[in-house]
Amino acid sequence: MDKPIHALIVDDDNEIRTLLCNYLADFGIDASGAQDGAAMRRAMVEQQPDVIILDLMLPGEDGLTLCRQLRAAGDIPIIMLTARGEAADRVVGLELGADDYVVKPFDPRELVARVHTVLRRARPERKRDDSSGHDEDVVSFEGWVLHVSSRQLTTPRGMIVPLSNAEFRLLWTFIQRPRRVLTRDQLMDAARGQASTAFDRSIDLLVSRLRQKLDEDPRDPKILKTIRGEGYLFDARIAR
Repeated sequence: MDKPIHALIVDDDNEIRTLLCNYLADFGIDASGAQDGAAMRRAMVEQQPDVIILDLMLPGEDGLTLCRQLRAAGDIPIIMLTARGEAADRVVGLELGADDYVVKPFDPRELVARVHTVLRRARPERKRDDSSGHDEDVVSFEGWVLHVSSRQLTTPRGMIVPLSNAEFRLLWTFIQRPRRVLTRDQLMDAARGQASTAFDRSIDLLVSRLRQKLDEDPRDPKILKTIRGEGYLFDARIAR
């Protein structure tokens, strides 16, 4: 029997924490709450949750600060809760490494759907070699090597390049569709699972950040190219 999903809800509102824990339980998701960053860190050690549901507005350390800390420490999926209407705040959260966001007030059913979505995307499908019994999770392109299961990217010179959660998902999206022009909408659907004006800018920033890591001269990219008026092209031969 599969282990139930465990969600950690970080919100200073006790009523919201209780309501969300009870609602998630109705859908078979174990949930616990933490009121601030200190309680979140204790819960991370004691409970080892599968996903963090993180409120943006918290006393002391705010949600953006905690998101940055979580992403620096690992790749646990993060869904941000925010009452803010400005797209810029959501973009900042995504840039810091959040996997998705939900704007308050929201339908709890939407949160359940997003929990399942970010967990499905947390690890890409890996091919299995039945004859050897080992996962074939190494992809190479233009001298670069990506170890999919560990999300480790190595340069042609053998140096390890760190990737954020969002950068990895975007690179994986390009690798699955090499030498094809992909529009922003296609990239958002594939890498995020939601079309939104807030993600539009986020995709451009993510592409720029990934390009700085892949191309020696980001102003004249050889691998990750901009096709004016259309989108982006990952111009590389893929070997598995």
